[in-house]
Amino acid sequence: MALLLLAGHRRLQRLALTAVISLIIIFLLLPRLDRVPMSSRTWPSSPWVTYTRSSFDWANRPQKHPILQSSMTRLPEGTPRELPRIQHQFSKLELDEAHNKTQGERRDAVRDAARKSWQTYREFAWGRDELAPVQLTGVDSFSGWGATLFDALDVLWIMGLKKEFKQAVAVVGTVDWDKTTGDTCSLFETNIRYLGGLLAAYDLSHEEVLLRKAVELGDMLYAAFDTPNHMPANSFDFFKAKQGQLVADKRESSAAVGTLSMEFTRLSQITGNPKYFSVIDNIKLELEKTQNSTNLPGMWPTFVDLQDNFLTPDTSFTLGAMADSAYEYLSKMYSLLGGLDQTYEKMHLKAMTTAKNNLLFRPMLPDSYPAVQPDILFSGTILSNTRIIDLIPEVQHLGCFAGGMFALGGRLFKQEEHVKIGEQLARGCAWAYAAFPTGIMPEVSHIVPCEGGVDNLAPCEWNETRWRGGATRGAAAEPTKLPKPFSDVRSTGYLLRPEAIESIFILYRITGKKDLLDIAWRMFQAVKKATETKHAFSAIEDVRVVGDTVKLNSMESFWIAETLKYFYLTFSDPDLISLDDYVFNTEAHPFRIPKPTT
Repeated sequence: MALLLLAGHRRLQRLALTAVISLIIIFLLLPRLDRVPMSSRTWPSSPWVTYTRSSFDWANRPQKHPILQSSMTRLPEGTPRELPRIQHQFSKLELDEAHNKTQGERRDAVRDAARKSWQTYREFAWGRDELAPVQLTGVDSFSGWGATLFDALDVLWIMGLKKEFKQAVAVVGTVDWDKTTGDTCSLFETNIRYLGGLLAAYDLSHEEVLLRKAVELGDMLYAAFDTPNHMPANSFDFFKAKQGQLVADKRESSAAVGTLSMEFTRLSQITGNPKYFSVIDNIKLELEKTQNSTNLPGMWPTFVDLQDNFLTPDTSFTLGAMADSAYEYLSKMYSLLGGLDQTYEKMHLKAMTTAKNNLLFRPMLPDSYPAVQPDILFSGTILSNTRIIDLIPEVQHLGCFAGGMFALGGRLFKQEEHVKIGEQLARGCAWAYAAFPTGIMPEVSHIVPCEGGVDNLAPCEWNETRWRGGATRGAAAEPTKLPKPFSDVRSTGYLLRPEAIESIFILYRITGKKDLLDIAWRMFQAVKKATETKHAFSAIEDVRVVGDTVKLNSMESFWIAETLKYFYLTFSDPDLISLDDYVFNTEAHPFRIPKPTT
C-alpha cells in the first residue's frame, strides 16, 4: 500500500513539473508587446480615445534609395551602464516645511499661468498650431496639425491637468499627417515638437494611441533620409518625399541635422525597429569624422554641406541660433543610450573644450558693483578662418541653454570645471535679465568683454571709454540708455523663450543652491508682468521699456511646452522628472533613460 501511495505521489510530481514547464514554454512563445512588429500589434487604448489612421501609409512607401535591413545599424548591445549621479542629493532638511510651502505657492502660480494659456488656446485656437493671444485667433505655423496640442501633452500630465491631457489626446489620436496647411514642413521643427511631444507623453502616460501616432510620424520623417547619400532633407516636401525625390541641402544649419538623434533613437528603443536609429547613427559618424577638420577644430560651423561630407568653408561658430541643439544632443545621446556609445562623450568633450577656449568670455562689469562682482560668463560667436580667430561678444537668448549643457555634461563625464562654467553661464543670463527695465534680457545684444589676452575668462577693471566707444558703434542711439556694459541691442524683443530658465532649473537640480530658486521666481514674475494679456501671454516688442509693453500677438507652442514647464519643475519636488531618470530633448520633452537591470 505504501509503495502504491509513493508511486502515485511521484506521478503527481511529474504532472506538476510538466505543467510548470509547459506554462513557461507558452509564456516564452507568446508574442510579447515589445517583440511584436508594429504592424501586427493589438493596441489597448482608453475608452475615451479614438484612433484614426493617417490616410497615407508612409511605412509601406516604396523607397527610391532603400537601406537594406542587413546593413542597418542596431542600437548598442549590452546592459546600460550605471551612469554618474546627476542631481544633488537633496536632504529632508533642505526640503523642510517652509521650503515646500514657498515653492508650492510658486509652483501653483506657474500652473495657473499654464492653465490660463491652455484654456484660451482651447477656446479660440483649438486644433490650430498656436494661439494669437491679442487677436484671439488660431495660427498655423507648423503645418496645421496642432503644434500646441502635441507640445503641451507632457506638461499637462506633469502638472496634473489630467482632464486637459485627455482632451488633447482625444484630438491627437485623430490627426491625419497627410492633411497639412502647406506643401512642406521643417523636419527639425516637426521632429522636436510633434515627435518629441508624442514620445515623451507616451513615456509618462503609456497611452498607446500616442505611440501609434509617433510611429506614423516617424515613418513619415524617415522618408527625409530617402536621398542619394541618406543624409536628411530638412525642407520636407510632401509630394517629393512620397516620390523619393528629396535631396539633402548643400547649406544646412548644423542644428537641423544634429537635432534628430534623440527622437529617432527613442522611437527605435520603444518599438524595437532599428531603422530610425540607423539613419541618425550615420549622421553621428559624419560629425565624428569632420569634427577636427573645420576652421575651428572641435566644433562644426553654423552651416554644413550635407552633400559633401559636412565640409564647408563657413567661418562662423556659435552655441546660439542655427547650431545650439546639435551640441546639446551630444551628452544627452550618451545618457539616452545608457553610456553604451562613447563616441558621444568624446565629441561632447572636444566641442566643450573648444567652446571654452574660444567662445566664452567674461563681461567687463562697472565699478558700481560691490567689492565682490557677480561671477558670470557669456557665450559669443567666433569667426575663424584657422589663421585669424575673432570673438564677437554677441549674447543670444537662444544661447542661454549652454549653462545647463555644460553642467549636465560636466557631471555626467566627471568634469567639475564644466559644472562651474555651467553655473557661471546660467547666472550670466539671469544677470542679463535683471539688467533691463522689464527684468527680461533681449533676444540679441552685444556686451563689452574683458580683454584678457589668451584668457577671455579672467576678470578685469571697468573702462568707461571702451564701453562708450562700443556703444557708439552699436545700434543704440544713446549709449547712456543701455545698462552697462551692454554696447547695443540688435533684437529688442522677448519671444517667451525658455533657455534662461532651462539653465537655472538644471543648475538648481545639480547644485542644490537655494538662491537659484529666488532668481527663478524673480524671472517668472518679470515675465508674467511684461507678457500677460487679459486672456493669455504674448511675446513683447522691447524689453528696454519702462511701463506697459507692446505685445506682438504671438504665443509659440514652446511657451507652455518649455518655458512654463521649466519654471514649474524648478519649484517642484526634485524627484518629479529627476535628471537621473529622464533626459530632455531640445523642446523640453523628457525621455526615460534606460537603466541597468538589477
